[in-house]
Amino acid sequence: QVQLVESGGGLVQPGGSLRLSCAASGRTFSSSDMGWFRQAPGKEREFVAFIRWGPAYTHYADSVKGRFTISRDNAKNTMYLQMNDLKPEDTAVYYCNNYPPTGAAWGQGTQVSVSS
Repeated sequence: QVQLVESGGGLVQPGGSLRLSCAASGRTFSSSDMGWFRQAPGKEREFVAFIRWGPAYTHYADSVKGRFTISRDNAKNTMYLQMNDLKPEDTAVYYCNNYPPTGAAWGQGTQVSVSS
């Protein structure tokens, strides 16, 4: 079972950037498809981005396409989410998980707030 810890969130102005990290423990990270998800206040958790474990393949929600970039470093057991041109509607708690997500792998998440 992979254990996941998210970090890198914070408060940023519209148009700003943040880089989130997802540190994984466990021997299965490098062979696991992974994803980023987010949950805004009063809303259900939603998919943000996906990255395959093997040959490079990524997929994004339409709302973040062209602004967010997902990547991973299997040697460091870490996944990243580079977020550029942030908008107030990106405000949420961001989570990483396997893809498809497994209930046992949800961590505490990291808060991203976009406000002027």
